[in-house]
Amino acid sequence: MTKHVAVLMGGWSAEREVSLVSGAACTKALKQAGYDVTPIDVQRDMGALMTRLYPKPDAVFNALHGRYGEDGCVQGLLDILAIPYTHSGLLASALAMDKPMAKRQFAAAGIPVAEHVIATPDEILAADVMPRPYVIKPANEGSSVGVQIVREGDNGPIMDDGMVGSRRMMVERMIEGRELTVAVMGGEALGVTEVTTHRGFYDYDAKYVDGGSQHQIPADIDDELTDEAMRLAVLAHEALGCRGVSRADFRYDGAALYILEVNTQPGMTPTSLVPEQALYKGMSFPELVSWMVENAEYDQ
Repeated sequence: MTKHVAVLMGGWSAEREVSLVSGAACTKALKQAGYDVTPIDVQRDMGALMTRLYPKPDAVFNALHGRYGEDGCVQGLLDILAIPYTHSGLLASALAMDKPMAKRQFAAAGIPVAEHVIATPDEILAADVMPRPYVIKPANEGSSVGVQIVREGDNGPIMDDGMVGSRRMMVERMIEGRELTVAVMGGEALGVTEVTTHRGFYDYDAKYVDGGSQHQIPADIDDELTDEAMRLAVLAHEALGCRGVSRADFRYDGAALYILEVNTQPGMTPTSLVPEQALYKGMSFPELVSWMVENAEYDQ
């Protein structure tokens, strides 16, 4: 009997448009793999969503990004409905999305992290809360939404529009160096990709605008650094209690690796970082999304 999969996409976070692209790509790939697929553009109406989820599908492919879809909220709803879903569960999703809490878990596991302080927008606008250069990040957004680097000599506005309304900001020491990323699938690292961009850092536009970044897989680094990046990615996946697929992002300053974050809902188009690493391991995009559906779970 053909399995019925509902693909959740869209939502109402700052990453809605990215989610729609991921969801459309996953819907197409799942159909190619032989599943009966129902795409659902999630709106801020849980009653309507629950109606769309009856009769219950065999699994949900969660292609939502950002707040409410990636932070444990929709995971909790699916747990209540007892519908298996892809990616991590409620607790791991919530921990990963809250950057300060995630960094506590990483540090406790022995994974190097950059120094940081938590501040309000008013405190950040009043004065430097740590020595420059530093990075300002909303404490609970993804896809580098609202991220800004402040360097020596910068005279422009410290805060951008993406930070308006944020109550908690994380101000983190800027780690100069190379950007490396590692996908973890079923508890095993797939490979190491180096991400480069002319934009100075891997911000929202670098991630999603055509030509905004370049991906090199495997990264041009020595075997020892490759092994260490993969080890730390698996350790971070385990420290948060992730399952399914995650992606860990690192900075390498020439001497040490520092983890930036673990993304529990990484971009899912055929040219996104995780599908690229899966293809590097010989797994096509339809095979990847099929694996994710077949390994979907819910917390009982």
